[in-house]
Amino acid sequence: MDETYIRVRGKWMYFYRAVDKAGNTLDFMLSERRNRPAATRFFAKALSSKGIPNKIIIDKSGANAAGIRAVNRVLKRFGCPAKVQTIRSKFLNNMIEQDHRFCWRF
Repeated sequence: MDETYIRVRGKWMYFYRAVDKAGNTLDFMLSERRNRPAATRFFAKALSSKGIPNKIIIDKSGANAAGIRAVNRVLKRFGCPAKVQTIRSKFLNNMIEQDHRFCWRF
């Protein structure tokens, strides 16, 4: 999972995206802000549509880590025994980081 800053219809937005091991897009979201509430919304949206993964690899973003912690608290509150493992590494996140080289236009 990663986010990048892109221009959408003349306005700068954060493009959140999650990919699987093969590089296929699992889910995406556009947000005006890069903060904990935006990251939490993205993770909740992605997990509700694709299920709970064993682990999520993110970069060193504090907002993304806080978003995953918030989702884990909600899962625990609802009695879900599974906890999403978070791995913070920009090198393991290389597949999605390399995708930022291409120009995204909406």
